[in-house]
Amino acid sequence: MHVVVVDPGVGTARRPILVTTERHKFLAPDNGVLSMVYDKEERISVRHVTGEHYFLQPVSNTFHGRDVFARVAGYLSKGVEVDKFGDEITDYVRFAAPRPKSGEGGLRGVILKVDKFGNLITNITAQDIPQLLQPNPPAFRISIGQQQVTKLATTYAEGAPGEVFALIGSMGFLEIAANRNAASRVLNVQKGTEVTLILNGAASAG
Repeated sequence: MHVVVVDPGVGTARRPILVTTERHKFLAPDNGVLSMVYDKEERISVRHVTGEHYFLQPVSNTFHGRDVFARVAGYLSKGVEVDKFGDEITDYVRFAAPRPKSGEGGLRGVILKVDKFGNLITNITAQDIPQLLQPNPPAFRISIGQQQVTKLATTYAEGAPGEVFALIGSMGFLEIAANRNAASRVLNVQKGTEVTLILNGAASAG
């Protein structure tokens, strides 16, 4: 179970929701914060949490993390069934991540996020670059900032200390990482930086 409280709209009409996937449950505000979960999971159920008797009363206008989400999480951990918290909805807020584009001799993407370890998560997915995931992948280069990355690893521990490389992360996105260091610091880049991937001197398929 995951409680996500990125909630600038706390106290407004935005809804608290409970999202159930095949393996996980997410409690979050209905503000699009779970959009990547919606994109990656094949089967989801989204419920508007309306069972106010599960909330800590009175509910604060500014502290729903304590009064709503934490309390509902507690009842879920005790085995209360998800359908007890509210009805399913289909009009939940969902944002589409920008898709990489083919052009200028390669696949152009962007850094979507810098995680707490300094790894750079791009919007390029494993499905965008199947050639790199085959047993004998072609040579490639990733241009990011003023640097180029030419190594694809399978784990964060691969490579020499400080070496920068690419890998497919747990969410299926291409990441740029550095062994025992933060790739964001080594490359001096941040969220929004453009990334260009070129396979063997030609544009990859998008």
